[in-house]
Amino acid sequence: MSNLVFLAYLFSGVCFILALRGLSSPETAKLGNKFGMIGMVVAVLTTAQMISLSSLWLIVMAIGIGGGIGALIARDIKMTSLPQLIAAFHSLVGMAAVLVAAAAFMNPGAYGIAEGLRIHTGSLIELALGLAIGAITFSGSIVAFAKLQGIVTGKPLVFSGQHTFNLSLGILAL
Repeated sequence: MSNLVFLAYLFSGVCFILALRGLSSPETAKLGNKFGMIGMVVAVLTTAQMISLSSLWLIVMAIGIGGGIGALIARDIKMTSLPQLIAAFHSLVGMAAVLVAAAAFMNPGAYGIAEGLRIHTGSLIELALGLAIGAITFSGSIVAFAKLQGIVTGKPLVFSGQHTFNLSLGILAL
């Protein structure tokens, strides 16, 4: 990966962080949205210039399908249901991170993160973090959606063997 591509992705990441910071307050939300849009445009254009034209149609088709579904949902959503919608869409972001990490692990050559059959150590750490953070984001956002929708109560979920179950999940994550 060239230095220019690395810098473009770094710039996009900083924009996304600034977007999240801006979205934390109604007074700065407009600026946060602008940072998010700038970061996404730079990331998409940087990625688009790196791919072959044979796969570009797949990306355009995916953007069209996802954008169309998002537009249909956004058109019919009530403002009072917006927190649930955001939680539901945020869960998809977490699932996307999990799927990208899994795809990169299964086919590291396509992502340029391996020499032969050996995945670079830094890439393994990045994949593990992406998988773990994505899984936590996915499950946490599903819980947030369920609580906001009234499907699950706000009381803690307690069951026998909970500590053993949590320990098992922790070991599995490691």
